[in-house]
Amino acid sequence: MVLGGAQSQSFATFLILCPTSFFLGILFSLFPYDYPLLWTASVPTEANFQTLEKHLRFLHASPPIIARILHIVIAVGLLGFFIKLYRPSESNMLFDGASLVLYMCGFVVYMANIVKGLRVISGGKYNVELVEGELAVGVTGAIPGEEKSLGRNDSLKVLSASNTILALVLVGVLVLQAGQWYAERKQIQETEQMEKENAAAGKGNAGTQRTGSGKKKV
Repeated sequence: MVLGGAQSQSFATFLILCPTSFFLGILFSLFPYDYPLLWTASVPTEANFQTLEKHLRFLHASPPIIARILHIVIAVGLLGFFIKLYRPSESNMLFDGASLVLYMCGFVVYMANIVKGLRVISGGKYNVELVEGELAVGVTGAIPGEEKSLGRNDSLKVLSASNTILALVLVGVLVLQAGQWYAERKQIQETEQMEKENAAAGKGNAGTQRTGSGKKKV
C-alpha cells in the first residue's frame, strides 16, 4: 500500500475519526454532571457539586491502565494526522492542517485544565490553585492572566467549562474531516464528468472526420 495513496488516506482518516469520536463519547458521558453547573438558569445546588466532585475523584482514582489507554488513543489520532500530512496535497494542507491545529488545542486544554483540575479536586486543595490564562474560563469575575484563588465550586465550574470547550474543538475536527471528504468527492465527480464530455466530444469529431472522408471518395 502506497503511503500517499487513496487507501492510506482512508486508513489515516479512520485513525483520526475513531479517537475523536471516542473522546466525544467520554465527554458526553460527563455531560449529565456538567449540565446543572453551566446549562441551567437555576443556581446549582450543593448536591450538584457533590455529585460531580465524587465522580471526578472516582475517575482520578481509576487504575493507571485507564490513563495509558487514553494516551494511546491520543497518539493514534496523531499518527493519523502524520500519515495524511506526509507529502500533503492542497486539500490535506487545508483541511488536515486545520484539523491538526484543533486537535492540538484540545490536547492543550486536556493537559492544562482537565488533568490539573482533576489533581486539584482529588487532593481537595482548592484555594491554593491560581487562575492563569485558560484557567479563567468559567470563573465569574476572573480575567485571563490575573492571579486569583479558586474555591471548590469555581474549580468544578472550570473543569465543566473545559469539557465543553474540548467537545467543541473535537466537533470542529469532525466537521473539517467531513468537509474534506465532500470536497474530494465533488472534485472526483467533476473530473469524471469532464472526462465523459471530452470522450463524447472526441467521438463526435471522429464521426465528422469519417463522414467527410467518405464524401471525398464518392
